[in-house]
Amino acid sequence: MNIAIDGPAGAGKSTIARLVAKKLDYIYVDTGALYRAIALYFIDNETDVENDEKLREALDDIMINIKYEHGMQHVFLNLVDVSAEIRNEKVGNMASKTSAYQPVREKLLDIQRNIAAENDVIMDGRDIGTNILPNAELKIYLTASVDVRAKRRFDELRERGETPDIEVIKKDIEQRDYQDMNRKIAPLKQAEDAVLLDTSDMSIEEVVDKILELENEVKNKQ
Repeated sequence: MNIAIDGPAGAGKSTIARLVAKKLDYIYVDTGALYRAIALYFIDNETDVENDEKLREALDDIMINIKYEHGMQHVFLNLVDVSAEIRNEKVGNMASKTSAYQPVREKLLDIQRNIAAENDVIMDGRDIGTNILPNAELKIYLTASVDVRAKRRFDELRERGETPDIEVIKKDIEQRDYQDMNRKIAPLKQAEDAVLLDTSDMSIEEVVDKILELENEVKNKQ
């Protein structure tokens, strides 16, 4: 059983997917973390990502592994656990930019599909239902207003002890939305057979319960 969750940055995909996976005893695959790991390598090594030759050379030097501990995904970049480092805004913006590049997508496509073929998974990203897992039994497009997504990110950063600027966060989200929706390769969009869930006025528990309900409906039809 495969559940695909797509949606824009800050919609709560990862949080929701983790909780649903735990309740269903599925493997949660955070595809964004994989792209972020590659982006972290580009940043740390000052890769000229606009140069196709340099980009491919860098990708040849990248090895990504996923391990699961207590149901949580840990991402390893060249054998180093980078699960924490990949969560800052700079890495996120680089990942949004470079995830549109075909060589980067090819690097990760087989990894993602192999995991889904061998396990019950819930996978979130930008093009899971439209490209990575087009035959997923359940597809969900999770979204929320820009203001709500910015506030959620603001609160998250404050809890980490940071001092974010909510207007900067809002602009970053709008920029990433534009990049994700307008990229030439596998742009962010709702799959034709995906269920739309606008979480602007929903609690986390309400969203989780709705997805569990949808998953149960799908299983009952099989």
